[in-house]
Order: sequence, then structure tokens, then C-alpha cells
Amino acid sequence: MIKKFIFSVSLAFLIGHQTFSQLQPGFSPEEYRDFLTITAGSVNDTSFTNGIPKNPKFNKVYESPLVGLENKWYLWIEDGKKTAWLTIRGTANNPTSWLANFYAAMIPAKGSLRIREDYQFNYQFADHPKAAVHVGWTLSTGALAETLVPKMDSLYLAGYRDFVISGHSQGGAITYLMTSHLYQLQKEGRWKEPIRIKTYASAAPKPGNLFFAYHYEFITQGGWAYNVVNAADWVPEVPFSIQTINDFNATNPFSDASSFIKKQKFPQKLVFRKVYNKLNKPTRKAQENFEKYLGKFAGKQVLKTLPEFQSPDFYPSNHFTRAGNFIILQTNDAYWDRFPDNKDKVFQHHMIRPYYFLLKQQYEVK
Repeated sequence: MIKKFIFSVSLAFLIGHQTFSQLQPGFSPEEYRDFLTITAGSVNDTSFTNGIPKNPKFNKVYESPLVGLENKWYLWIEDGKKTAWLTIRGTANNPTSWLANFYAAMIPAKGSLRIREDYQFNYQFADHPKAAVHVGWTLSTGALAETLVPKMDSLYLAGYRDFVISGHSQGGAITYLMTSHLYQLQKEGRWKEPIRIKTYASAAPKPGNLFFAYHYEFITQGGWAYNVVNAADWVPEVPFSIQTINDFNATNPFSDASSFIKKQKFPQKLVFRKVYNKLNKPTRKAQENFEKYLGKFAGKQVLKTLPEFQSPDFYPSNHFTRAGNFIILQTNDAYWDRFPDNKDKVFQHHMIRPYYFLLKQQYEVK
């Protein structure tokens, strides 16, 4: 109750000092810089944020409780602007937070999962029946949405129409799904007047399959969503991706290859079938193994933290793809002198500091 009162008082004070400038489409180096600096202001791990200045223009007016698999989000308001920044925290340095990443089977992009006995998260991240997403980050999205969406409702009633959804690393992956969730809520009429949602994912891994990517890119087209990536960072390259014949659109020349093989004369028929099986079976087996260990086995570990959690059935695919508009921070000699490869420091290129370094070099922002 006290937290709600403090939030209301803080919000009322800020509203009296706001202007109504609107979010604009297109990548803004200054907006991304602001994201990096307020992220640094949210994270206590200096090894992750060392060298990033605090941003005096922004006020943190809300910090969510820890939910789901050690997930958290923050609400920031910029002085003089009526824009709400909702930043989602990345992976914390503990096994539970990492479990959200390793719980990496796919589930349909439309469905429902039970996080607690009294909380069911219903979601529709994409319309296509073959669209699928990362189960661990869906769980995280649902856990965060329980407080994030009501806070957006309060901001909307207070006159806010501009929202920036952002996150680095795991937080970036969750921003993909949260953005899709908010667009769907908007489509369903949750907010009567139009709102503007702009997304800055940063160092985000791959959130789902190609059919999810198509939908995400369609709903955010026109410059409303970006993933900013350091070209030396390995995190945007995961999860592992395996493409099978089942990952194509229904009309394709691969899924019905058996019909083509049957029409061939002997012995060509035997040769074609042998080659086809050698190409098809290994990818199917690999996908099944990934689902077994990163789905079923990891799911048992999730139940140790969330015993009431119930996941939908897995979608039989591991075809993770990148999604959305990418802004590439390209490395150069000055970067490699400052941040050389080091096998003992696997997150050398993933921290906020190298991203901030490249942003300042490439766009000359202060």
C-alpha cells in the first residue's frame, strides 16, 4: 500500500512538469544512449556497468518485485517529457536467472501457461499457427506482465501515450515478447486511445522462429523496434538453431519429397531415398535432443523454483531466427585495442561498456 502511495505521489509530481512531445519512429543514437545509461543506473553489478555514466535526466519511479525466474523491470520517467521507459533486467548472476535462458524449447506463439495457481498468463505473440517462441522467456514475460501491464494502465490514465520497452541480453529477448504482447492488448482494445510503443532491444538473442519474426517485423514496421548488436558479441547468435523440413511454409518442395521419390525409376528411387533420409533424419534427431534436454529436463528444474508452473506442450521445432531491425555496432582497431578477445572472459564483448564505446565511436554521441 505504501509503495502504491509513493508511486502515485511521484507520478503526480512528474505529471505537473511534463510536456507532450511524441515518440518518433527511427533509430535514435541518443535514445539508445539513454537506455544504456539508465540500465547502468538499475544494475548493481559494476563489472557489467563500469564506465557508464548515470543519466541525471531520468527518475526511477518504480522497481518491480522479483518474479518468475528472478525477473525484474524498472519504470523511468525523463524530466520534461511525458514518455515512460520500461526497462527489463537481463540475466542476473544466479542459477535461477540462467535457467530462464537454458529452458529453451519452443512453444506455440499463442496459448496459455500457468505461472501460479492463481495466475494464468494468456498470450498471443503472433497469429500464424506455425509461429513459436522460447518457453523460458515466455514464462519470464508472463511473470513480468502481471505488474507491468497494470502500471501501463495507470500511466495511460495519467495521460501517457508514449512507451519505450527496452532490455539488454535476456532483457532484450523478453522485450521482443513483451512488445508483441502489448501490441496484441492494444489490438484487443485495452487502451481506447492510440498509444505509441517503441522498442530498444540490446544484445538480444533469438526469441522464436521465422513465423514469429515475420509477425514481429510486420507489427513494428516503420521504425518502431530495434535490436542493437555489437558485431563481436556471441549472445545474439544463440539459441542454437536447427531447421527441419517441418519448418517451411506448407507449400514447399521438401516436405513432400517422398511423392517425388516414389515416381522415380529403380534404382534411382533407392539412391534418392537413401540420400533424403541421411539429410532429414539427423536434423530431426537433433531437434528432438534439444527439446529433451532444454525443454523437458530444464522444465523439471523450473518446477523446483515454481512448483505450480504448467507449460503448454512444446512445439516440435528448434528453428530459432533473428527478428526485427538490427543496428550493428561494427568493431574497429580502436575497439580491439580496448576490448581484445579473451577466452577467460566470455562476456568481454557483451557488457554494456563495449556497447557504449562503439555507440560513441559510430554515432559520435556524448
